[in-house]
Parts: sequence; structure tokens; C-alpha cells
Amino acid sequence: MSYRGYEQLVVEQQGKLLVVKFNNPRKKNCINRSAYQEITRVLTEVNGDEGVAILVFTGVGEYFTAGNDLSQSGQTDDINEFLRQSNAIFKAMVLSFVNCKKVVIALVNGPAIGIGATIVGLSDVAWCSDTAYFLAPFTKLGLVPEGGSSFMFPFILGRSKASEVLLLNEPLSASEAYHFNFVSRIYKSNEVDSVIWPKLRQYAELPPNSLLQGKRLINEGFLESLLKANDSECRQLLESFQHPEFFQAIMDFASRKSQSKL
Repeated sequence: MSYRGYEQLVVEQQGKLLVVKFNNPRKKNCINRSAYQEITRVLTEVNGDEGVAILVFTGVGEYFTAGNDLSQSGQTDDINEFLRQSNAIFKAMVLSFVNCKKVVIALVNGPAIGIGATIVGLSDVAWCSDTAYFLAPFTKLGLVPEGGSSFMFPFILGRSKASEVLLLNEPLSASEAYHFNFVSRIYKSNEVDSVIWPKLRQYAELPPNSLLQGKRLINEGFLESLLKANDSECRQLLESFQHPEFFQAIMDFASRKSQSKL
């Protein structure tokens, strides 16, 4: 299968690895609506590709991704319709992670903020650089947990630490993420080419049907709860988009951005 036509992402097949890179380093790899649609597309396409065993997400440059592009274009005069469309695109993207049959590895090369952090929670395996940290500033933006994080974060981190991260905007350092099982390995930047990629290529040579069925069995126990969380989150996000707290947070963001350019 040929992975062509991607503009927001760099998609490269390397043997039995499919490497997907967030490719907006000028904006710290922030993700816009088109990028969400491309993520959905690649996660769906790879299901039918027998030549790929493992899918790896990482970022170009110093960031994994700084989250949603709050300055994205494409907004119509009908703000409610724009928000409904955005919500549907986002929900489909999360579902594409849930429904991906291949093993998904998050190779977190730097800060993972917002959706960047929740993508890690949706991945089967997560490794991070010693320069990485994880931040979910949803309440600061007048929003609620997203990307299945209302289920996955307590499931992985425990309720107290998850509530610190999701409700109180406390960051997770690389070492904390390892301690709380959010990632299973911390690597040094100078190990990426010599240690990390060779190991990932080695994993990709494992028997593919065994990988597929093993992942299916591991996920079977919590899949229903994750799907329910995604439904509930997206409903509440749509309501939160209409709340004055969200509009105030966006105005504050725009004001800070304007002042930073002075």
C-alpha cells in the first residue's frame, strides 16, 4: 500500500513499521482539523495493510505535539455548525485509535500537551524522551477531558494522579510518567538512532497475526468503557464549547498571543 497525499503529517513506511510524524514544527506541531482527518485516515488505512505490523507516532523537531491549534482557520459564520463539525471530526479520530488493529506506539520525542497527552493514553505502548513532559490543560481552557482520557488516565495513573493531571492541570515529567506507568521507557535523545529505532524494527518482525490477536485480547477487557467515555466526553465538549468559560479562555489566549508579538 502506498501512503500518499498527506500534507499535515509525514507518513513513511520503513519495512514493517509505519512512521507517522506530526509535521508543524513552526507551531510546535499543533494539530488542526485537517491533521485530525489525516490521523483518522492513516489509522484506518493501515488496518488493511498486511505489510505493516506496527504504527509509530512521533513529532518533527522538539515537540511531540502542543495540542489543538486554537488559531486554526476554516471557521464559518455559523459558529455552532463549525463546532459540531469539529467535534465530529475529533470523535472520529479518537475512534480510529480505538479501532486500529495494529500495535500503536507513541514515541514521545518532546512535550505532549492536550491531545498529545491523550494520544499517549490511547497508544498500546508509550516511550518518551528524557526531555518530554505531559500536560492536559483542559480546565484552564474551560473544557473537559478528551480523547478517552476520563477513562484511560485513571485506568493507567490511578484516580488521584489522573485528577491532578486532568482537573488541576498538573504536568507529568518524564520520570513521573514512568513511575505512574504512563510510559514504559525513558530514552535519551542520543539513543534514538542507535537503540530505539533498531528495537522498534525488531518488534515489527514479530509474527503479525500473533500481534493482532494479542492486542485484541488485551483491549477486550476495557474497550466498552473507553468507547463510552469517548461518547460522553464529546457530548460534554460540545456543551462546554457553548459555555462562557470557554469563550473567555479563548479571548485570554488570543490576548496573550497578541502581547507576545509586541
